[in-house]
Amino acid sequence: MSALFLLAIAVMNLVILVTVYRTFHRVRRGGPYVEEDLDTLLAGGGLLARGLPPTLRDDSGELAHVPLGLLFGLGFDTATEIGLLGISAAEASKGMPMWSILVFPALFTAGMSLVDTTDSILMLGAYGWHFVKPLRKLYYNMTITAVSVIIALMVGGIEALGLLADKLRLQGAFWDMIQSLNRNFGTIGYLIIGIFIASWIVSAIVYQLKGYDRIEVV
Repeated sequence: MSALFLLAIAVMNLVILVTVYRTFHRVRRGGPYVEEDLDTLLAGGGLLARGLPPTLRDDSGELAHVPLGLLFGLGFDTATEIGLLGISAAEASKGMPMWSILVFPALFTAGMSLVDTTDSILMLGAYGWHFVKPLRKLYYNMTITAVSVIIALMVGGIEALGLLADKLRLQGAFWDMIQSLNRNFGTIGYLIIGIFIASWIVSAIVYQLKGYDRIEVV
């Protein structure tokens, strides 16, 4: 299910990527730029957002957001916190002192603060950069969407290929590598971080070399 979901996300983002690229190519060649059209495309959302517009746009009161809050509560952060509580309980049952157990939540808080703060600073700079000029906005959205397609295809493809290798008992160096990646998903996490960093560096270099900032947008 996770592989199918990621591949479906990749297909949907690929459709958006093609549209944004066509708009970027038209504007770069001197065509008109209609910001409302781009905003409508990017704000359209996916299948659920288009199928449940009344629910997602409901502003009837605070209670209307309770189901959304419950879903948010089942997210990654909460799962990590539950894992932290489990580790703390397991170590406490082995006789670990209370002061030593308190190191776990302190480390969790420090890690979340560092990562979230760094993420906020980076995204604030990126948003501030791409809002200055229309062509920057198109280029930024095109780059981010392309990276999301690559990552979704990569992770979903690795999962799908791993299932095929397991069920069909496929052998070989390639299939051994796929199985190794599925057993060590942390490696994929490092690879995703590397892809994001590389894409930011390459896209910034390409933007400067092409001189897109010197193009006047109609």
